[in-house]
Amino acid sequence: MGFPESTRREFVKTGSAALAATAVSWNARSYADILGANDRVRVGVVGCGDRMKGALIPAFLQHSKEMNFEFVAVSDIWNRRREEGAAYIEKLGGGKIDAVRNNDELYARKDVDAVLVATADFQHALHGVGAVEAGRDAYVEKPTAHTMDDARKFLAAVKKTGKIVQVGTQRRSTPSYQKAAEYIKSGQFGDIVMVEMTWNVNQPGRWRRPDVVPLLKEEDTDWKRYLLNRPHVPFDARKYLEFRLFWPYSSGIPDQWLVHQIDTVHWFTGLPHPRSVVANGGIYLWKDGRQNWDTMTAVFDYGPLDDPTKGFQVQYTSRFTNSAGGVKELYYSNGGMIDMDKQTVTSTGGLSARFAAEMGMKPNLLSSFSFVEHAEAASTAADTGADPQTSANMRNWMESVRSRKTPNAPIEAGYSHSIALCMNVAAIQTGQKVTFDDKTQQVMVGGKVYA
Repeated sequence: MGFPESTRREFVKTGSAALAATAVSWNARSYADILGANDRVRVGVVGCGDRMKGALIPAFLQHSKEMNFEFVAVSDIWNRRREEGAAYIEKLGGGKIDAVRNNDELYARKDVDAVLVATADFQHALHGVGAVEAGRDAYVEKPTAHTMDDARKFLAAVKKTGKIVQVGTQRRSTPSYQKAAEYIKSGQFGDIVMVEMTWNVNQPGRWRRPDVVPLLKEEDTDWKRYLLNRPHVPFDARKYLEFRLFWPYSSGIPDQWLVHQIDTVHWFTGLPHPRSVVANGGIYLWKDGRQNWDTMTAVFDYGPLDDPTKGFQVQYTSRFTNSAGGVKELYYSNGGMIDMDKQTVTSTGGLSARFAAEMGMKPNLLSSFSFVEHAEAASTAADTGADPQTSANMRNWMESVRSRKTPNAPIEAGYSHSIALCMNVAAIQTGQKVTFDDKTQQVMVGGKVYA
């Protein structure tokens, strides 16, 4: 049946107030109540590539003065990037920055309290382990891990050390997504019956670095450190700089785009991982030596493990070859739809009076409203050029470092999206239906553990 207007108004009113309360900046007295809150937090940069320079550094500097954080060093195994990274931070007003050759040198310093990690996809988990075991809090870009072994190591290290780790799934710090999570969990949306997600671009150069690849020479970096726990192969500048095109350094579409969107499914529903995954796709157009697909469709089955009659599907499609459809996140219930692209709830597709009457039922049509109607005041991101979602996530991490409270995107969220990611990778590589064993925390294919 339809939901009364009073219910909609009350949700918008109370939900917005709650979000504004959590998102509002802490004042100086709030910080003073926390032991050591007035001490400056000194931060190191681990990996100074495009994501770090284009998003994390600007987001950090947006809040660093107020939060009393500062950059002190840049660690990158490529001499060109560490030197350019230090100069870039200094140019943006970040103060004098030291450039160090690797993380061993970074963690040997006494003036590094925390780090930002934005390295190659496959390195995130192990660099996160290194940070927390060295006694540092960390902001670690997604994906958390695309192998379960790495995911388990990172989760265990954070649990053991108690360090503050924020995962780079920044939707969790975005007011409209927070409102959507609250709305679904309130029960007003009804049971989710289907989720459709897309991430489409038409970019032959996406993740390519043709101008930079010729600049990288083996003698200017540390190839062994780059590979970490991956099998040794001869130096390859493309696998270093265009890693998202090559397995086992990335799975491409799942590593980069799926994890952002599938993370919202776990968040909104409280389900820790899919029950099963199947996938199909290929390299249909951009035949440039890449190993990872340029087109993928995957279907995820979610629901209680002990009741296969309950649940829903997530249909995920992504392509590099045509941008129609763009980025979409559509949640369906029997009463209507949530469109996270438009950030709205509507009765689209809900059970109408005509078809309900045929079965002696009452219509079920959701009241329409926008998640951003009253949420703008809850945004913490000022108009300074930084991406608002990343800025809000960075701010939340800084506040968590101060308060020692769990951040919006904790390691558990990263572990959950890693399970979905690892299942997706196994489905790609085997062409089979993939499941997950909760007891052993292992990805399963055909009843056997998938390594």
